[in-house]
Amino acid sequence: MKVNAAAKINLMLDVLGLLPDGYHSLFMVMQSVGLYDTLCVEKTESGAIEVASENSRMPAGKRNIVYKAAELFFKQTKTENPGVRIAIEKRIPMAAGLAGGSADAAGTLYCLRKLFAPELPAQKLLLLGEQVGADVPFALTGGTALCMEKGGVIAPLRALADSFVVLCKPDMDVPTPNAYKKIDEAPRLRHLDKNTMLYAAHNGDFSLLCEKAGNVFEQVIEVPQRPYIKGVMRECGASLALMSGSGPTVFGLFLKQADAEACAERLRNRFHEVFLCEPAKRGIEVLEK
Repeated sequence: MKVNAAAKINLMLDVLGLLPDGYHSLFMVMQSVGLYDTLCVEKTESGAIEVASENSRMPAGKRNIVYKAAELFFKQTKTENPGVRIAIEKRIPMAAGLAGGSADAAGTLYCLRKLFAPELPAQKLLLLGEQVGADVPFALTGGTALCMEKGGVIAPLRALADSFVVLCKPDMDVPTPNAYKKIDEAPRLRHLDKNTMLYAAHNGDFSLLCEKAGNVFEQVIEVPQRPYIKGVMRECGASLALMSGSGPTVFGLFLKQADAEACAERLRNRFHEVFLCEPAKRGIEVLEK
């Protein structure tokens, strides 16, 4: 089975505090975008989980989130693993705030359900995803949605207005655990106007949504090139320029394709990882059954 798994951006990301189990309580307005990793999942007779990719930066074996997702799937569903091979073609940058690893885990869970446990309710698959990572449940559903707590509380929102997205990742990585450590150590955080943001998203008010969008991680994660990237995006006509997730990727939303193309061209003169795409309506796209 072959699927595309979409990256995401955060139109709003606030950290509300710690939950009793030590995880963070989150408030996220999420949006899938048309930048995809491709996964090919097939049965083998090895009795093992095999994860393959030409990307040398991907962790090997049990340290890979895809391996963890597959291992958890077989354990939680009590399904015997006759052997499975998961080949990943990476396009989503790693440690970038775009949920590339979560997208891969979601694609893996989606395919394993289809191949080994088609009777498994979709809600149980989301609960499995939540155990793998906070962004995995959204990556399974995609589109435009409010995600809360550890990411497993999801409410769909009105689709984002037709627009164009420019993604620019500076030449640095921000590991997610390090980002949350900085959140925990911050003496004070300015929290975001979540009620107005939800009103804007629910009513399809693109201008108000862009005005109220925000990311609390911008207060604690230092990305030296972020002001420059945002400046270029604004100069090119972006309605919104914001860091996604724990960074360092900055995205711009544009209503005009020509403006987005001009922005991407300018940024490519300075940065290696610049992508032009559009909002996506789902997280998983089936290519081959």
